[in-house]
Amino acid sequence: MKTLILYATKHGAARDIAERIAKKISGATLHDLKKGGAPALSEFDCVIVGSSIYVGTIRKEAKSFLSQNADDLKSKKLGLFLCGMEPKQEQECFKSNFSQDILQAAKATVFPGGIYDPKKVGVAERFIMKVVAKMSGYTDSVDDGKIAHFVKKMKE
Repeated sequence: MKTLILYATKHGAARDIAERIAKKISGATLHDLKKGGAPALSEFDCVIVGSSIYVGTIRKEAKSFLSQNADDLKSKKLGLFLCGMEPKQEQECFKSNFSQDILQAAKATVFPGGIYDPKKVGVAERFIMKVVAKMSGYTDSVDDGKIAHFVKKMKE
């Protein structure tokens, strides 16, 4: 089964999660949606799309890709992932960012957590994270067990 993993990221967390998923799927192809020109979906049996989430919203590159390719994606083995520092809002985030058709077509979804690296964000984001989220240092809250379970469901 040929697998394409597409991701949209601002500071690299979605890329890191996409890479963790790819390590568990032999021969998976990774593609950053910011770079545009995604490989032809017709070449893949399985497509996984993921994005970082900020203030409850996925990256515009992911949103655009999903809307432009909705019909093709519904005919694939589809997986969706989100990353962020608030995985407690998982269901709400999926419902507000993906159409009902795409969610129903998805074989698996996962919100494994997120990564905050103060070295990769600007002054304003560092301030917000420190004041609102009480985070000042590097934090990796990604649950690799959730990723393993997601991959297992995608391989079924």
